[in-house]
Amino acid sequence: MKKILFVVGTRPEAIKMAPLIIKCKQYPNLFTVKVCLTAQHRQMLDQVMAFFNITADYDLNLMKPNQNLHSLTADIIVALKPIYEEFKPNWVLVHGDTTTSTSAALAAFYSGISVAHVEAGLRTFNKLAPFPEEMNRNITGRIADLHFAPTKTSKQNLLNEAINSASIFITGNTVIDALKLGLSIVNEAENNEIVQLKSIVDFNKKIILVTGHRRENFGEGFENICAALQSIAKKYPNDVEIVYPVHLNPNVQIPVNKLLANEANIKLVQPLNYEAFIWMMNKSYLIITDSGGVQEEAPSLGKPVLVMRDITERPEAVEAGTVILVGTNQLKITETACKLLDNKDYYTQMSGKHNPYGDGLASDRIVKILNEEKVIEYA
Repeated sequence: MKKILFVVGTRPEAIKMAPLIIKCKQYPNLFTVKVCLTAQHRQMLDQVMAFFNITADYDLNLMKPNQNLHSLTADIIVALKPIYEEFKPNWVLVHGDTTTSTSAALAAFYSGISVAHVEAGLRTFNKLAPFPEEMNRNITGRIADLHFAPTKTSKQNLLNEAINSASIFITGNTVIDALKLGLSIVNEAENNEIVQLKSIVDFNKKIILVTGHRRENFGEGFENICAALQSIAKKYPNDVEIVYPVHLNPNVQIPVNKLLANEANIKLVQPLNYEAFIWMMNKSYLIITDSGGVQEEAPSLGKPVLVMRDITERPEAVEAGTVILVGTNQLKITETACKLLDNKDYYTQMSGKHNPYGDGLASDRIVKILNEEKVIEYA
């Protein structure tokens, strides 16, 4: 019987860990499973936990106003020590590239506990982009004893860093597992955000869903993005609606509201919970985003994605043709979006591409690996 502790701190981690937590709990004869929340994020994290009906065994409740990376890192490491000592897990499972995942991995290393890293091996090779995520995932990768790489590229990145090949497994990305599970349990009638969206959005039009939050785009980048969205809205006043759940950060709120609030066919809404967001993705024609997770999810729904970044740690999607990097270049965003709106053959070709990130069975593979069974890797 292996004891497994999942340490989760943010909404993206919760989304991508949820199907794996649920899958591990289906084998009580193999695993004793506990979940620890750092609450690096609070409200958005709690929404995801409730949606997937997962209850935390430990909650550090660390989020506080104006928190910084220095104090958050220290607080997580110190707070996890007594939990590790009490539960004595065989494995601590962490996800991706957050301050929670790196701090939890480091604390586990200090406690002599093995670490398994879900979504291992993503790299931009620029430690400042994205910040602090690129350095976080490098550090976690150096600590981890098992590496669950979503793709061949991410596995090769780890091999290039002299990580033992026997510890690396290509599993696909659990975000696809989460998406499939999530869409199967969405309740349109009872989700207030979905009800509201239905009342303000004309779904007979082509819907462009927009998300943007990355700090490297703050300032001029967001102004360019808004100018591009404005151009698209004005060109298709009767055929297109743009739905933009606006991130709460003032660096996003101020330029977006200033430049886009008066456009009739741009709907600025509050950030959506996970249930409403995946429902909205499924209803969309095209997605414009700087989100990593959306780059992985949308191709499974046949939705082309324009990525508002100059580099990405997910090059597989670019190579597969499911996403296009447009940066924050106003002209490039506008021209590429218009081509997808106007050229049906181009749209069909892009929306029909194979998703390189998974088949919805990543959690099954990871459970087998944790149980030391042989597994056929994702290809």
